[in-house]
Amino acid sequence: MNHSPLPFERDIFELEQQLEKLEQQSEPSEETLLAIRNMRKEIVRLRKSVFMNLDSWQSVQVARHAQRPQTLDYLDMVFDEFIELHGDRAYGDDRAMLTGFARIDGRKVMFIGQHKGRNLKERTAHNYGMAHPEGYRKALQKMQMAAKFNLPIISFIDTAGAYPGVGAEERGQAYQIAYNLREMSRLGTPIVCVVIGEGGSGGALGIGVGDYVCMMQYAYYSVISPEGCAGILWKHVKHADKAAKALRFTGPDLLEFGVVDSIVPEPFGGAHQHPRQAATNLKIEILKGLKKLSGMTSQELVNHRYERFRRIGIFEEQTTRTAQ
Repeated sequence: MNHSPLPFERDIFELEQQLEKLEQQSEPSEETLLAIRNMRKEIVRLRKSVFMNLDSWQSVQVARHAQRPQTLDYLDMVFDEFIELHGDRAYGDDRAMLTGFARIDGRKVMFIGQHKGRNLKERTAHNYGMAHPEGYRKALQKMQMAAKFNLPIISFIDTAGAYPGVGAEERGQAYQIAYNLREMSRLGTPIVCVVIGEGGSGGALGIGVGDYVCMMQYAYYSVISPEGCAGILWKHVKHADKAAKALRFTGPDLLEFGVVDSIVPEPFGGAHQHPRQAATNLKIEILKGLKKLSGMTSQELVNHRYERFRRIGIFEEQTTRTAQ
């Protein structure tokens, strides 16, 4: 394991350290070789056991893992080509939001994606993936360009939320996100959205109005972060685990609610354990979504998108009649 373990990975981490020491022996005995084989099996068994039973808060921790593949990583592994387009033609170029022409399996698409950054320098440059109004404006302009030229749109969501600073609010953060929601609902071109890590609040939804919405297995998609929810309901972030459970924002729940259309499987241990396998799974799912939408006319896409989001949150109230 080439990264710091999460709290629930400590037993696995300790076994991997022991295995590494055994494997470094220059001339291991038969007994040592047997121990190595057994230890490898145990690590696989333990990892499967742990990751098949993650709770909501543990999924959040995986989604935030420092080594988890991010947008730029997937651009390199999933897409054949990417030509970045900069700026919003009004204020500046928000580096939290990456946009440009791309190819996937030889097909031309418009790519939109939020990027957090890996180290401090990169995170500062990309503002930890929290876009300003100009980022959402840039994204929408590129989407409208895609619709004009009949290019499908691929949107990668990975943000704790839109940037909440004073400057962003002064430049119309809430208005721009709301405007994106309306305009994306009207675009007559296929839109495939993928939550690759964190899908936080309106910051995620600002590029998330799509015809086919999927999420990585250990991602989450929510109206608020668990810490924010805990602060409101329990008045302290130490209750984030309770909030995560109450929000029901992981893949299985969202699939049941109709918020997402599919869950992209990750390797046991999370996408950071085997990034290329995770990227392969993601590419298959994106192509599946594009194929599903390819035969639809512009009006059919808009109607389908409208109906899809109208269904979210609908419930039937059951009443019982008392015997007369």
